[in-house]
This record gives sequence, structure tokens and C-alpha cells, in this order.
Amino acid sequence: MRIGLFIPCFMNELYPEASMDTLRILEHLGLDVEYPFEQTCCGQPMANTGCAKEASVLAYRFLEIFKKYDYIVAPSGSCVSMVRQNYAQFLEGKDGFEHLRTHTYELVEFLHDIIKPDNLHVKFPFKVGIHNSCHAHRHLRLASMSERNEAPFSKIKALLEKAEGIEFVELTRVDECCGFGGTFCVSEEAMSVAMGKDRVQDHLKAGVQIITGVDMSCLMHMQGIIDRDKLPIKTMYVGQILAGGIV
Repeated sequence: MRIGLFIPCFMNELYPEASMDTLRILEHLGLDVEYPFEQTCCGQPMANTGCAKEASVLAYRFLEIFKKYDYIVAPSGSCVSMVRQNYAQFLEGKDGFEHLRTHTYELVEFLHDIIKPDNLHVKFPFKVGIHNSCHAHRHLRLASMSERNEAPFSKIKALLEKAEGIEFVELTRVDECCGFGGTFCVSEEAMSVAMGKDRVQDHLKAGVQIITGVDMSCLMHMQGIIDRDKLPIKTMYVGQILAGGIV
């Protein structure tokens, strides 16, 4: 099994430790992982702002770089959603696209659905609240949605349950948006901040020590609010928790 590792552009620049933990997890599980150095952005910011021409160039580039791999894995629900949900408008019918669309996975989704590890030998004795980011939650279906009449499930929780000592804290609103929304946080700053504060407060009231999730962008947004307000809580990418016991 040959894995192509895609690291979102902002994570490459701002959160290299979370990116490296993603690699460490995959290598720890004995997988053959390659990081193509020619990779850039998936094109999501351009697509979100209506710059279809620019987004299409990046989509073609992504296809050419990653179509040779058995699986493409990324530590980002939103970037994976971009590939699976939005690339068709640019790449439908192109050689390798269907394989790319069906074999690009977010890290937690890949571990839960494909690899199914028995034990990652992780200790994490903290009270944890899971933030279900919108793209991963509703496009990739990493957890059940409150607006549906369905049995509750969470792939994130199922993986983190393997961590010794972890305690999950129930939130009042389990799948509420944090307000980041990519370019939304720029175009609608006041609304974005208000939503982020609501999301952080729900975790605080529940007694959470660590907010975790699969999208570092959402966690970055909430950590900014936490830092500015000097709140006694912190965010942590789920891959960093899963990699904590790997030596």
C-alpha cells in the first residue's frame, strides 16, 4: 500500500509539528508513505471565493501529483472534502480522477475505515471535547448529525478511546460550527468571532481541558480566541493525541 501524504498549505507553514505527527502515525503503522515535494494548495480558498480558473489549475496539479498513489491521506477534513466534493467540476472524465476521488481520505477516516489499528499505545489523561468541524462532519460523515434521526456515532471518538486515561466530556451542542469557515472569517469577521466564542464557551462550561478535532483550521480559530481572552483551555489536533505514545 503506497500512501501519498498531502499536507494543507497553512499547516505546512504554521503547524509543522501536527503535520509531522500525521507522518509519524502512518509510519508507525508500517505504511509506505511519500510526501511529494511539488505539492501546493488544494485550491479550496480560491473555489470558496469564486476564483474557478485558479482553483482548476490547482485541481489539475493535485491530480497529476497524487493519482499514482494507492491512497492519499491528509490531516484536514476540509481539504479532503474539496477533492471529493468539488473537484468533479474541473476533473470529471480525466484519467485517474475517479481513483483520486474515492481514495483520498482524512487521517482519522483512513485509520478508522481502512487501517483499523488495534492499539496505538497512547496515554492521554485529560478531559477532552470533540469539535466536529463542518466539512468533515457533514461531507465526510465522521460523526452522526444532530439534525438526522440516526444512531449516534463518532469515528474520532472511536479512535481516541484507544488512548489510556482519556475522558470525553459531553457538550450542549455537539456539532455546532466554530465560525472559521475559511474566507468567511475574513469577510464576516464579527460573526466569525461571535460563533467561535460560543463554541469555546460550550467546551469551557462542560469542563473540557483539551478541544480536539480533525481540522487544524478550526482549532486555530478557537485557539486565537482562547489566547486573546486568556481562557484556561487549549486546542490540540487529534493526530497529535494519537501520536503521543509513539516513540
